Amino acid sequence: MSLPQEWYAAINLRRSRRRYDRSKSIEPAVVEKLHRACSNFRPFSGVRIEFFPEPPADIFAHAFGFYSLIQNAPAFFAFIGDMSDNHVQEKMGYTGEGIILEATALGLDTCWVALSYRPGSANSIVKLSPGEKLIAVSPTGYATDIITFEEKAITGFGAMHKRKPLSTMVSGLEQAQWPTWIGCALEAARLSPSATNRQPWNFHIENDSITVSVKNRGMEFNVSKRLDCGIAMLHLELGAGNQGIQGEWELLEQPAVARFKIK
Repeated sequence: MSLPQEWYAAINLRRSRRRYDRSKSIEPAVVEKLHRACSNFRPFSGVRIEFFPEPPADIFAHAFGFYSLIQNAPAFFAFIGDMSDNHVQEKMGYTGEGIILEATALGLDTCWVALSYRPGSANSIVKLSPGEKLIAVSPTGYATDIITFEEKAITGFGAMHKRKPLSTMVSGLEQAQWPTWIGCALEAARLSPSATNRQPWNFHIENDSITVSVKNRGMEFNVSKRLDCGIAMLHLELGAGNQGIQGEWELLEQPAVARFKIK
């Protein structure tokens, strides 16, 4: 499927925000667009996103995790996956980041959250089918104009947005031989958000494909590294699309995640 190129532009606009202005409600037209995006953007089976414009007041109350407390979020996304699917995490990262970038393109703020919310409160309105699990959520709305000292501290005063050089994460075809689309795709993938900014991906380059793999297996902070790689998959495809390149994903087994091959 062809991805909206507005999402590519949103890559550089997206920032994780945790403090929201409750006095600024999300406009009805934007709410409708978000519901439509969640319904329409389902590129993989086994994962889905639901948008809740009026969440329980206590969904983020007193729920401290690595990323600290979310405050005054007027709405949230629920990222739901079928845990019997061996590829659920990468599928979720890819699909969820699409919705995050859609919200960003519409002028909203967001934040991937796997720990700092109250599952009991969320599960009171998120209807799960047998085998499904609420993998993560994202508050959304309009962030406060001022980035608080606490938000700056959580992100290491900008360190959380620093990215490793491509040279530390690629193998295969030498950079001098890369087609233009590969450089653009990798740069977009390099800008992907990840838990604690760990950037747990490797990219193996061939003339007509890029394979995404996990550097080290396992979980950290109870967040799957394959979910992070799924986010990078979407960014990679958007970067390729910006150069007019379309491709298809082949999901792979560990430690590989997926291969993007041009059509």
